[in-house]
Amino acid sequence: MSNAIPSELNNFVLECTNALIDNTLQRLVFAKYRGDDTELKRVALRPIELKGQRLVSCLYEYRTNHITKNIELDALKKLCQQWLETDFQSAHLITLEWEIQLSISKKGKVLINKYRNKNAPKNKGGDDLSATEAVSHNRSKKRFVEQHRPYLRELGITDANGEIIPSMSRKWKQINKFIEVLSRAIDQTGLANNNEVHIADFGSGKAYLTFAVHDYFVDKLQVKTQVTGVELRQGLVDLCNQTASKLALTGIKFEQGDVQHFKAQGINIMIALHACDIATDYALHMGIRTGADIIMCSPCCHKQIRPQMKSPQLLAPLLQHGIHMGQEAEMVTDGLRALLLEAHGYDTQVFEFISLEHTSKNKMILAQKRKHPRDNRAILQQIASIKTFYGIEHQCLETLLG
Repeated sequence: MSNAIPSELNNFVLECTNALIDNTLQRLVFAKYRGDDTELKRVALRPIELKGQRLVSCLYEYRTNHITKNIELDALKKLCQQWLETDFQSAHLITLEWEIQLSISKKGKVLINKYRNKNAPKNKGGDDLSATEAVSHNRSKKRFVEQHRPYLRELGITDANGEIIPSMSRKWKQINKFIEVLSRAIDQTGLANNNEVHIADFGSGKAYLTFAVHDYFVDKLQVKTQVTGVELRQGLVDLCNQTASKLALTGIKFEQGDVQHFKAQGINIMIALHACDIATDYALHMGIRTGADIIMCSPCCHKQIRPQMKSPQLLAPLLQHGIHMGQEAEMVTDGLRALLLEAHGYDTQVFEFISLEHTSKNKMILAQKRKHPRDNRAILQQIASIKTFYGIEHQCLETLLG
């Protein structure tokens, strides 16, 4: 191609930059690479917002791996011109209203097709939404995890084309929901502003969520991150370390051990999913002791409290049934844990999550470190009253906290 840039290319680049300025860009893909890098296949761009700044995320898709780079809006125009002039022979722009396909022949002839986006969001009357309404509509379907991420393919969540493998759809949903919950906690605690974040995941298993958390901090938040997955089964530890090595990931490692004996300091986020019985208490204690900003636990196997519980006279007719006593024991156990977290400087929520593949339990305890201390005497009195009401003498987390 000559040094003179055809007007069609300038017009296409202008469409791209205007879509960003108008906040209507959905996706922009450059394909049919003709440059010197024999491994590069294409580049896919999408708008993101990072720390209050609008950026463009560029996914460089190579034959064996993918690399993401974020650029500022001002740099997009020059980069698009360069790519179209020397590196790519086709481009596909998708906005809320239009799709524009561009192709360049070997002789340099430019062909552009522009047509309405058939998937454009519509209002109830069938008309196209305004740009502001459409952007809002689009944001409501926000994905916290992108399907094309390499670790998903390596872990068997997606196939070679980045499509979700049907048998892994439930795991895919769980990963997305987990990162969504975590992202809100990150926003509220301000962890995205840290220079470095340390994360421990106890009982990491096959590490689907461990890799997802690492990827979210490194790719989406652009924060230097150290993630440690702790798992009892040495075979899984070796497998996960091999996966991290194969993906050439830094800042993530896996160690053999359990939450009761693992020595940890300076953890910002403590995760323990399916921590059986008092293992949850040890995990919560470690999070409190190390001053974690965020604690996420999914408890199960509530065995310690139930044998101690005495049915109050009023509730005895209800709790004579074993299933009701079990449910009551779970509620009391996790309720006391939440109160103990509150008493030790955390704002705590207990809510329904997505059950893990190896247990039907679907409860999540999420605790965020309180920025300002408050008097905890009333909470401690509530804990004492509940224990007296049910005849409970010992609760593991309370004992660990001394």
